[in-house]
Amino acid sequence: MSEKSAVSARSAPVGGKGLAAGTLGLFGSTVIGLASTAPVYSLAATIGFVVLAVGAQAPIAMVLAFIPMFLTAFAYRELNRAVPDCGTTFTWATKAFGPWVGWMGGWGVAVAGIVVLANLAQIGSKYLWLLTNNPDLYDNTLLVTATGVVFIAVMTVVSVRGLEIGERLQNVLLGIQYLALILFVAIALWNVFAGTAPAGATAPQADWFNPFAFTSLSGFTQAILLCLFIYWGWDTCLALNEETKDPERTPGRAAVLSTLILLVTYVAVTVAAMAYAGLGTDGLGLGNADNAEDVFFALKDALFGPWAWLLVIAVGVSAVSSTQTTILPTARGTLAMATYKALPERFGRIHPRFRTPAFATVFMSVVAIAFYLGMSLLSGNVLADTILSLGLAIAFYYAITSFACVWYFRREIFSGLRDFLFKGLFPLLGGLMLTAAFIQSAVDMFAADYGNTVIWGVGGVFVIGIGSLAVGAVLMVVWFFFAGSKPFFRGESLNRETAVLVPDSEQLIPRSVDGGLM
Repeated sequence: MSEKSAVSARSAPVGGKGLAAGTLGLFGSTVIGLASTAPVYSLAATIGFVVLAVGAQAPIAMVLAFIPMFLTAFAYRELNRAVPDCGTTFTWATKAFGPWVGWMGGWGVAVAGIVVLANLAQIGSKYLWLLTNNPDLYDNTLLVTATGVVFIAVMTVVSVRGLEIGERLQNVLLGIQYLALILFVAIALWNVFAGTAPAGATAPQADWFNPFAFTSLSGFTQAILLCLFIYWGWDTCLALNEETKDPERTPGRAAVLSTLILLVTYVAVTVAAMAYAGLGTDGLGLGNADNAEDVFFALKDALFGPWAWLLVIAVGVSAVSSTQTTILPTARGTLAMATYKALPERFGRIHPRFRTPAFATVFMSVVAIAFYLGMSLLSGNVLADTILSLGLAIAFYYAITSFACVWYFRREIFSGLRDFLFKGLFPLLGGLMLTAAFIQSAVDMFAADYGNTVIWGVGGVFVIGIGSLAVGAVLMVVWFFFAGSKPFFRGESLNRETAVLVPDSEQLIPRSVDGGLM
């Protein structure tokens, strides 16, 4: 056998679902996790509303919302070490609680991905045309929607062609985002301390981090839910575990690292924006409701002057970048569900050349495009409310994952301090916090004046959020009556003892400098 043939034999996956093993290292996995959160877009769309909800306590709200995310990241890490399966929540919840809970967990991941894809495409397209400074273009609904569809289609092609090209693309796109954020923080704080910031600017205050200064429970819960949305997405690196070097350890490390980087990023940008713009209710003040929809767009000209276009590009790039990374876990989740008979077999088909879940990727993208077109044509307000409803789906499947960790490892929790903390206490606390956020948010969203729409006398955000989860329950019951579903619902194709269908980890391949396998 030639040397080239020998290398090929060693690097090819043995068994598993046919995905391309060993593609991502720790750095690449962390980049994917960060890019999935769309940090620039998330901050642009969220900071203003968080300030409106809790005022000067916005920075501590960012920190408090991070806690359940961080605790949940440990649940993902521990479950991934034991069961490194690209189905993540679906696979783990099925092993812990059985097929019905597992299926709904998988649906939570899918519906969150579909909803956010529509909104990311809309934002990416809007900001592309904003660069023209021509309202006839960026206010043209048909043009913006058509461009958004093109973005989803292009990123679908990138996703089908494999992680290597996707990783290279994300390195560039994430670099642009962080360049813009670093410049934003540096320029804003420089102006504050130099005394050249606009009227109303103030030096950062220690009281901004006082967790006991919240004055409204509803405002607090609204802020926490908004912050949960901006942290959401880091779990993408876990959905790519079967394509990651050292799949039992690298994805979990990347998940924890991603959440920590996001915490520092979000708190720093929030503090800089508040210090520079102040909390006033007029002008550039963050208390001005007219600035809430996009803080960066409101501040770009004052802060960057002739370079303001950099922030516009950064927000658009952020949305487009996250479009691709959102497609990845959604497709791999449905691939795992098909592998274990929880979905029709065709969702489990792997592209023979690129070794990606081609059918699942294209199918989920088509569904997202259909959803996007439907919501855009129906009403811009409905599309806006879909993003507000995302918090419910996120809290839903993150909580399921946290509780699945506790139950799956229940016999090991008291075997040592490490197991007690990382397999028991931390995931349990994270799950309880997310459950509380889900319940309180659902109660708040029920009010007719919550969000931009009212459906059947109830807040449209509530109807969309709870309704999307209910649709999953209906689809699950429908699939139950198909013959192909019986092995799954009888607990035969996937249970606690089922072998993990991942590429063979016993390959003799040297380790890379980032701790993964080469």
